[in-house]
Amino acid sequence: EVQLVESGGGLVQPGESLRLSCAASGFICRNDALGWVRQVPGKGLEWVSGIRGGGSAGYADSVKGRFTISRDDAKNTLYLQMNALKPEHTSVYYCAQSANSSVLNGYDYWGQGTQVTVSS
Repeated sequence: EVQLVESGGGLVQPGESLRLSCAASGFICRNDALGWVRQVPGKGLEWVSGIRGGGSAGYADSVKGRFTISRDDAKNTLYLQMNALKPEHTSVYYCAQSANSSVLNGYDYWGQGTQVTVSS
């Protein structure tokens, strides 16, 4: 199995930034697809961003130009740089993994999540 542990969430004011991290262990492969999905209060799960095994990335329209996904395979770590945060970005953010290197969603393993709260 794959284990994923998120960190880096917290409380910030609108316009500020956070960087989320996801440490991966277990049967992780360098070409696995990785991504971020959020649980929005009162709504549901929404895909945020994904990065393919080959390094190409995709973003939800709501975060395009604000968030940047990246991976450091030497450290088995996934990142989400979150800039210009808005209150509507308040969510629990989960990292996730798929052995299918080409997908941007449809993940197989999930972390426990990290809370991001954006409030003035």
